[in-house]
Amino acid sequence: MSEVSVRPARAADVEEIARIQVGTWRYGYAGILPAPVLEALTPDAARAAWEDAVVAAPSPRHHVLVAVEGQWTVGFTAVAPAEDLLSDDPEPGTTAAISPLVVEPRWARRGHGSRLMAAAVDVARADGMTRAITWIPEQDTVSREFLAGSGWGPDGLARVLDTGAGELREIRLHVALDQQDS
Repeated sequence: MSEVSVRPARAADVEEIARIQVGTWRYGYAGILPAPVLEALTPDAARAAWEDAVVAAPSPRHHVLVAVEGQWTVGFTAVAPAEDLLSDDPEPGTTAAISPLVVEPRWARRGHGSRLMAAAVDVARADGMTRAITWIPEQDTVSREFLAGSGWGPDGLARVLDTGAGELREIRLHVALDQQDS
């Protein structure tokens, strides 16, 4: 097996991050997201968003991490202070958002998702975070099962997003970071 690792993303990674996101979402979210939404997701649009996140992060507590196998970038995740908390959310000042966590399907089942999650938890803890949240499409059973295997669980919150081509229902999962192995 090739050497595997997770590291902070660099400007040179942005192209691959965008390609991985578009390809993986078109594959994994077919039937979950409306087709026009997936068709409108382009590498150029994704690249612009990730360029800012990687090169001009809004704070030192905003991170993009990439999973690498040999010479290949195979997945990525983002970690940042949670911004969409409710007034009664516990630990608002120390809650991180981890999302998205994406591994290209051809590299699946090789531990990259688990390594990305462990690295995201380590980064969040280093930033003083004690809790993490993520929003996933309600129908995304693959992500829900992966996260449940890492100790995440639903916190009872759901939201409906207007995609411009239909609605998408998402659920929020959470985990106490002191319960996570890194």
